Order: sequence, then C-alpha cells, then structure tokens
Amino acid sequence: MAVASMDLSATTSEASLAASRQRSYKIEADLVAHPERWRMLTGDRPTGELHIGHYFGSLANRVRLQNLGVETWVLCADYQVITDRDGVGPIRERVYSAIANYLACGIDPKRCVIFTHSAIPALNQLLLPFLSLVTDAELRRNPTVKAEYEASGGRPMSGLLLTYPVHQAADILFCKAQLVPVGKDQLPHLEQARVVARRFDERYGRVNADQPVFPQPAALLSDAENILGTDGTKMSKSKGNTIEIGMDADSTARLIKKAITDSERRITYDPLHRPEVSNLLLLAALTTGNTPTEIAAEIADGGAGMLKKLVTEAVNEFFAPIRARRAELIADPGYLQQVLATGNAKATAVAEATLTEVRTAMQMCY
Repeated sequence: MAVASMDLSATTSEASLAASRQRSYKIEADLVAHPERWRMLTGDRPTGELHIGHYFGSLANRVRLQNLGVETWVLCADYQVITDRDGVGPIRERVYSAIANYLACGIDPKRCVIFTHSAIPALNQLLLPFLSLVTDAELRRNPTVKAEYEASGGRPMSGLLLTYPVHQAADILFCKAQLVPVGKDQLPHLEQARVVARRFDERYGRVNADQPVFPQPAALLSDAENILGTDGTKMSKSKGNTIEIGMDADSTARLIKKAITDSERRITYDPLHRPEVSNLLLLAALTTGNTPTEIAAEIADGGAGMLKKLVTEAVNEFFAPIRARRAELIADPGYLQQVLATGNAKATAVAEATLTEVRTAMQMCY
C-alpha cells in the first residue's frame, strides 16, 4: 500500500486551527466531567534549566489536569537533546533538575509517570515501523524541522532531526495517549502522530478487531500567555534571557532590573506598541492575580523603575514556596532517582506491551 502524500503546513491554516480549537473546547469540557477517560502525555527537552515561561506556559496546566484526575505522563526527552547538538552537555544534572522542578511545581509522582527516552528501549523500537509510514518529503515540510534547519546556518541536518516528528509520534503513541497539550505551532507534530496511527491501522491491521492498535491523539490547545525574555524576545534557554524556576531571589532581581523597557515614564498596558513594558505587566499579573491594566494604573507615572520593583517582588513571592521545595528535593538525590526509576519501570511495561501488539499486528511474533 502506497503512503499518501500529506502537506503538514496545511494543518496550521485558519480553518484547521479553528477546528482544532473547537475540538479542544469540547475535550476541556469532558475533562471536567470525565477525567478518568483521558491519558495525557507531555514533556520537555533537558537542554537547559526550566524557566518561568515553562511554568506559566505548561507546568501549571499539567498540575491542573493532574488534579482534575487525568492520567498524566511526563517525558524528559533526553534523546531529543542530540537532534541538533554535538553532545549532551550536563544532561544528568539537567534531567534531575527538571524532575525537581516538576515535583516542586506540584506534579505528584504517585499520580504521574515521569520517565526518560533513553531508559525505554521498546518506545524507541517503534521508530522502525513508524518510519516506514512516512516519506522524506513529509518530514522535510514539517515546520519545526524546517525552522531548526534554517537556524543551524546551513549545517547538515542529522537523521535524528529529520525524523524528530516521528520520534514524537512514538512518544505519544507508545502509551496510547489520547491527549497532548500543545500550542498552535506544535499542531503539525500532533497531526504527524495522528497520520502514523491511521496509516499503521490501514497497512498492518488490528490485534483487536473492535479498535486500532493506536488511538488518534487529540490536541488540548493552550491559551497560556506568551512571556518574553528579559531582552524582549521569546524566552528561550538557548538565548540566556530566562528567569529560571530555581533561580534565587537576588539573581531574579538582577535579571528583571536589566530587562528592556522603553523611555516613556507613564506605564500602560499596550502589547502591540509597548511589548517589553506590557510583558513585565503580564508577568506581574500572572504572579499577583490582578490584571495587567490594573497594575499599570497602580504604577501610573512611577516609570520603569517602579514597574521592575513591583515585578521583582511579585515573582519572588510567587515562586518562593516552589523554590524552597525544589531546594529540598535537590538535596535528596536518592529520592529523585527513585521517582525516575519508578516512572521508567512503568513506562517500560507499557511500551513493551504496545510493542507486542505492534509486532502481532505486523505478524512478526515468532
């Protein structure tokens, strides 16, 4: 059976995005009524320290979904570190730091499976049959693959980077996650996972006649506000413009003091014309519960100095208990190792069961 061509860029069209949002709204409503029906998978690449953008963009939502009763799986995607890098860096420290951040922010290891790529051989073995279901052209059209290649300055693309979307499909499908929280820019990756699931069913069939081996995972679109870095650009570990979750109060104050603003003394919330000032107001809003407009009115003609002072106090107060808990966890590496070992064991058992189903459907059980 020939693999049909698919234009992944079409998934980000306005019509497709609107349809994805409608599905996401319906799922959100069902999560509240029937959280036990859903298994969610999400995760991070341990390329650096998690920052407050991660917290407001994804970590807080993971905790919310977990507390609703949704089965939660969190991947520390260590193999994905080497998709576009020559080495792994201090990866062991970063993995355990990420786990400490997860737990400090409220992820409960008794209700959540935390695991790493490299410890789950059966997950990675799914890459082989999955790669037979996609074409080179499809992978090269993937927006993330294109963006990473363009950012490399012409460096030859590694095979791992080219197949990055398929590896993500394996992450999602090995545990049969039905739900993946994403931003709209990540919809093409989720669509690739849906295509892989469908094509596997079409080409190899089913173990159980009533249902395919893999579900069609759905997107839970995030409405989280985008927090800029201290330099006014996207907050990114690679840019060094982040406020880390585990950063101490003094370091946080120094970074916020150096944050870019503008020359106008009167503080107003105007994301279009005053993005840097508005970003600080947004950060203050997220950490105090007030609106950006209310905070701007409070500061009025106080200028950037008063704004930065208020933001510093708000951020440090909000993250103080998280940072205190994180420090306790970092001081107990044996506990972090136990959490990861337990999660890896659970993920391995599920991955091996899924791989057995895959091999059975492919008639490769000898």
